[in-house]
Amino acid sequence: MIDVHGDDTPGIGRTERSTVTKVIRRIIPFLIFCYFVSYLDRINVGMAAITMNKSIGLSPIAYGAGASIYFLGYFLFEVPSNLMMQKLGARVWIARIMISWGLVSGATAFIVGPHSFLAVRFLLGAAEAGFFPGLVLYLSWWFPATYRARITGMFMAAMPLAGIVGAPLSGLLLGLNGALGLHGWQWLFIVEGLPAVILGFVVLRYLTDRPKDAAWLRPQERDWLAARMEDERRDGEKKDFLSIRKAFVKPQILALSVICFGANIANYGLTLWLPQIVKAFGVSNLETGFITAIPSIFASLSMVFWTRSADRTGARVGHIVVAAFCAAAGLAVCVVLHNPVEMMAALCFASVGIYALIATFWGWAPTLLAGPGAAPGLAIINAIGALSGYVGPLIFGWIKQSTGDFSLALLALAMGPVLSACVMLTVFRVTELGQNLSFGTKDPV
Repeated sequence: MIDVHGDDTPGIGRTERSTVTKVIRRIIPFLIFCYFVSYLDRINVGMAAITMNKSIGLSPIAYGAGASIYFLGYFLFEVPSNLMMQKLGARVWIARIMISWGLVSGATAFIVGPHSFLAVRFLLGAAEAGFFPGLVLYLSWWFPATYRARITGMFMAAMPLAGIVGAPLSGLLLGLNGALGLHGWQWLFIVEGLPAVILGFVVLRYLTDRPKDAAWLRPQERDWLAARMEDERRDGEKKDFLSIRKAFVKPQILALSVICFGANIANYGLTLWLPQIVKAFGVSNLETGFITAIPSIFASLSMVFWTRSADRTGARVGHIVVAAFCAAAGLAVCVVLHNPVEMMAALCFASVGIYALIATFWGWAPTLLAGPGAAPGLAIINAIGALSGYVGPLIFGWIKQSTGDFSLALLALAMGPVLSACVMLTVFRVTELGQNLSFGTKDPV
């Protein structure tokens, strides 16, 4: 387990240290596994496409449309889902989400053409809507703000982990082609959808909604955590995020949504097309799975290091900006690269920037939200950000079909992180640019 205290968190008391450690051990590994399964079910269509597209007659544009329409369903149902979680509690609502998305993900095995592909992907997005911002909100109920970026980085390590483990696993499942009369890509969806259903029932028994209900903490630990989180809630309500109505129109929330949108253009555009980029190198399906996992290995390390550095220095704006430009540079340079090894090196660099950007952003953004507007605020940010998952793969598919090449499509994805960096520098303390980028001054929140 990573030590989130370390030498950079001086002066904490024994009760605080033991409480935070216990909460981490109880919650984080389980949520990492849940999010791993979620992210795998979201992106496994990229590996399935290697054989599925030809099997059911999907063109690059049709695949891009189907891969991206997931995010349209996600967008439409995101805010209502997060509001329901706040009303019903995390345990019940997260379980509902996981069971329903697992069933829909498994049903993807039985699509027969472009129309059924579009329908099932839309339903998958609707079923999973609210899961990620719900977990971010849940973490904000359990961890003080001083820990949140590095805790979010640990939790979001499930994203590259899904690539590290999921891509080779998917390559192996594609090798089951013909077993029991099913294609390999059908086995992929069935096998990878089942864990979500099982985990949904586990959530009902395992998760605790709020610190005051944590029987697994000692009384003094439970009292300390409940009091600390209540103090932060009251302090947060002094900010101007006090109503659900304001959450929908607040300029800062819209700015955060645009930042999330730009980051996710690169994330989902690359993730959903990377297996086909690698396959074009002339390798086997199994080799494609292992090679596709390489960028995720570097990305997983960057997330932990970068979020810890952001918490240690407090200069989260600077960390987000630098990560965004690294992501853009790695994608843009692919235009002039044709050697597979050089291109994979550039894509590894881009992945490091993308995941460092996303993890640092989601560790920082919740600290700007408080009160009743926090849940819808987070949902709005993630919902608008998820729309980039609709735009990115669709544009990628259109450029690929028009040019017959991946390079210009990767250049288009690079514009997303550039947009994120520009909004960060424009909206969030542009007058303190020198201080933020020096990594030496804490950002006031």
